[in-house]
Amino acid sequence: MTMNRRDWISTAGLLAGGMSARVVGDFGGPTIETVTGPKSTKILGFVLPHEHVLVDFIGAEQATPERYDRDEVVRVVLPHLRRARELGVATLFECTPAHLGRDPILLRRLADESRLNLITNTGFYAANGGKHLPEHARRESVEQIAARWIAEANHGIDGTGIKPGFIKIGVDAGPLDEVGRKLVRAAAHAHRATGLAIAAHTGDGRAALDQLAILDEEGVDASAWIWLHAQNDGNRELHRRVAERGAWLEFDDLSPERIDEYVRLVIELKDAGRLNQLLISHDAGWFHVGEAGGGVFRPFDTLIALLVPALRQAGLSNRDLTRIVGENPRAAFTPAVRR
Repeated sequence: MTMNRRDWISTAGLLAGGMSARVVGDFGGPTIETVTGPKSTKILGFVLPHEHVLVDFIGAEQATPERYDRDEVVRVVLPHLRRARELGVATLFECTPAHLGRDPILLRRLADESRLNLITNTGFYAANGGKHLPEHARRESVEQIAARWIAEANHGIDGTGIKPGFIKIGVDAGPLDEVGRKLVRAAAHAHRATGLAIAAHTGDGRAALDQLAILDEEGVDASAWIWLHAQNDGNRELHRRVAERGAWLEFDDLSPERIDEYVRLVIELKDAGRLNQLLISHDAGWFHVGEAGGGVFRPFDTLIALLVPALRQAGLSNRDLTRIVGENPRAAFTPAVRR
């Protein structure tokens, strides 16, 4: 089943209130940093909370913009962003961390040309055995690492003036090792200073519980934390327990082959009364640095074209859908210190 344009308008109109994703003006209330500057959270509209434009897996010390041609990346990626925009997406959170291919200059160009709100991040990624973690992060204290992230939030990334809109960290399966625990504590310190949400690539449920315990020790409420890749842990009772604590569950890696699985996941959370703690995205893209032509690019359209119609057929209302793709991401990512 696919969604036609008329069917989608019924949901997109509720989210965007008839406003373009690029509307400018003083809407009052909270703002979030996009790569083109701060925007009112009221115009985030339909949100994809976890996607990638470009990723370089070569390792922390070698991943630099000199390894690719930005013009070629734009040629490959821009049609996918424009397609998402045509379908009703207004905002995309680009979750590629520093030292894994984060490129705010590239993102600003793509935001300008696609007319999407693109939001980048600060933080470090210690998953995948620490291959993408800079060496200085192993030596530095919690306070020193947090200071780096706070500086990016306050002054911009690498002299670009482009500020992150959230914190992205990555840890392997639990129990957390020393480096993983240090990054979680640094994220808690940075959150208390900036109000930025913490989106955590999380290896398994044990790692999720370890992170929540650390946040509790640091005086940060669970609502500041997003469990990325929560669908990979098959313990549905744990999903409910984590949601009951106020944390966010993100089911990502959505693909056409997994529609039925994701419908079941969403229905289970709805039946548990926890639909208001759910985020859904593709964890897709991306231009693979080092592969010819950027490799195979997974598009950003499955959520709109396939999952939304399937969820509607399964009994979810427009109210449910707007909560999942609009209100929940806005609540999760709106900067606010949560204690």
